[in-house]
Amino acid sequence: MFARIGRFSFRHRWWVLAGWLLAVLAALPLLPRVSGALEVGGFSSPHTEAARTRELLRQRIPGYSPSSIIVLFSHPTLRPTDPEFVRQAQEALHAVPAVPHVTGIQWFTDNPTQIAPDGSLAYAVIELDLQPEEAQRVLDEIQAAIQPTGLTIQLAGAPAFYADLERVTERDLRRAEVIAFPFALVALLYVFGSAVAAAVPLFIGGVTVALVLGIVYALTRITELSIFTLNVASLLGLGLSIDYSLFLVSRFREELAQNGLEEAVVRTTTTAGRAVFFSGLTVLIGLSGLGFFEFLFMRSVGIAGVLVVLVAVSASLTLLPALLGILGPRIDALRVIRRGVETGRFWHWVSDFVMRRPWQIAIPVVTALIVLGLPFRHVELSSPDATILPTSTPSRQALETFRRAFGDGALSPLVIAVETERPVNDPATIAALYDFTRKLAADPRVTRITSIVTIDPRISLQQYQLLYADPTRVPDPLLRRVYDQLAGDHLTAIYVYTDALPASDRAKQLLHDIRTLDPGPGLKLWVDGGTAEIVDVVNRMYSEFPLAALTVVLATYVVLFVLLRSVLLPLKAIVLNVLSLTASYGALVFVFQEGHFSSLLRFSPLGFTEASLPIVMFCILFGVSMDYEVFLLSRMREVWDRTRDNRLAVATGLARSGRIITGAALILVVVAAAFVTADVVLIKALGLGIALAVALDASVVRTLLVPATMRLLGQWNWWVPRRMERALETVRLEH
Repeated sequence: MFARIGRFSFRHRWWVLAGWLLAVLAALPLLPRVSGALEVGGFSSPHTEAARTRELLRQRIPGYSPSSIIVLFSHPTLRPTDPEFVRQAQEALHAVPAVPHVTGIQWFTDNPTQIAPDGSLAYAVIELDLQPEEAQRVLDEIQAAIQPTGLTIQLAGAPAFYADLERVTERDLRRAEVIAFPFALVALLYVFGSAVAAAVPLFIGGVTVALVLGIVYALTRITELSIFTLNVASLLGLGLSIDYSLFLVSRFREELAQNGLEEAVVRTTTTAGRAVFFSGLTVLIGLSGLGFFEFLFMRSVGIAGVLVVLVAVSASLTLLPALLGILGPRIDALRVIRRGVETGRFWHWVSDFVMRRPWQIAIPVVTALIVLGLPFRHVELSSPDATILPTSTPSRQALETFRRAFGDGALSPLVIAVETERPVNDPATIAALYDFTRKLAADPRVTRITSIVTIDPRISLQQYQLLYADPTRVPDPLLRRVYDQLAGDHLTAIYVYTDALPASDRAKQLLHDIRTLDPGPGLKLWVDGGTAEIVDVVNRMYSEFPLAALTVVLATYVVLFVLLRSVLLPLKAIVLNVLSLTASYGALVFVFQEGHFSSLLRFSPLGFTEASLPIVMFCILFGVSMDYEVFLLSRMREVWDRTRDNRLAVATGLARSGRIITGAALILVVVAAAFVTADVVLIKALGLGIALAVALDASVVRTLLVPATMRLLGQWNWWVPRRMERALETVRLEH
């Protein structure tokens, strides 16, 4: 099959090249529109208790706002209680109520808790009828409607966070691409020594990224995709396509020295092309694991990754052979580094050194990888918030200003939805709610409560019962507005403010205690809010992860079993993969949760690990790391099939592919490391995790552990039951 593909691509090389170029030309006009078609966020699920609670409140309380924008006002001399301060604040937001989806404004003049205890600032709340991840669509209109005054105005809240996230993500992508391309070119020049040979993989990488982004834009017409699709498409698109091209170009140069041009192209596609196909299949399996998750961010990464693999492998098996057929011996033109013929002497020496002392090498290396992974024992998983943005962004600065003035938990209260058997305004229901809110307020972790029965401590239970006997005739405008915003016929909302950050253990324990609390006769409760969203999302993600991981591992084993025709080699490859992955997990916690090297990497420590990162890294790296295993072991298998000498197979396989694997890993590390320059901590962590895992995998695992374990297993490396071996021979795809 691969021989036929190679022969077709060679004989119709100009048509193949023209077809790919036409596809790229069709995609180019779409590229500037891609980011605008993608969605921000994607870290929530509609099936969590928090999301169901939010939707319940939206549906059954007419005046409830599922999202809001916090507008902070401050002045160097004026105070929020000064009439001039109030006048300027009201003038600033005068035109905002006319903006679509704005349902109202809560003023600090009506609620003294919206004035900082030290009197330094105050805030108003712009209420919206959109869900948090949708609300950023109206942020530009709201900002345009805000009139400048003498007050300093800052915007905080989910809409501001998501708008900044989109803007910073696009900027990160442009910066990473500007860094990745020249550094990848330098690495390719070092590996090949020829400008033409180095330019070919970069050309394939550019074609892959352009086509993938064009397809992504087309997909946004029929489904939602996350903004992070951009970063993943560029990172994997460049990394994988350059890797695959590197292996094929290297093998082509080797074959061209011994065969005619057409035969060299065909043999390259038959051998290295077959390895690329199976390598792509393992990456595809890993990324397909993200399809088990309902979260838009993770599903989008999976879709982008699958598209990258399909396009990169297709380009490597058709476009690249066509280019090689066109270039022929000119592949070595424009030499910038003169090298002698590659003998593999160094890699022969390495394999011989390792195989002479396998236990002395394997035990320390395995121990070191396990030690690197130990910080992961202390992982604290959480969903992202504005702290993943750099401190230079407006929404992050507003968040920090708000936290300093009002405390850590003031921006993200627990939102309790209380369903009542009797109407909310029934005297018995009011009494039950009154008792329940006093029970909550007695908890030392609770700083304040907002509800229809806690508006003013001077109002007694009996007075609340009288006031709400007919909600349409509540005499006080403030009481009437609060009732309309927080109460429906049989449902009411209670906001519980705490003194802790949403992701803290203190806030999580309070959430647990409230969810297990008996609210009183005739009442049922559900809880939403920042802490509830974090806890529910993490629990849902990791309830689905074991099945996804098991499916990926089993499918990868089957693919490697078919490729290598061995029972033990795929199992060993999986174990070694897990070791390098564990080490990168430990680095995530050590760096981004605990904050080591934060000044060097330019970020503020999160204090937690973003919950989706370990899962996304598993699905990406489990496949990507198998690239090198596939290329290395398939080369060893070729020698084993000819000689049946395990030691020679290991030494020759490493000698023939060692430099290329190191070069390929170097390029992928360079591309991934370019994303470490990102300002969004989530992208920075993903880039560092992939770079570290690939570096460990190519340098330590493939160079030391693979030869050591191959030596220890000996002939058992290649064992397969006879009946299975005969069946595998019938499905071999070499020709």
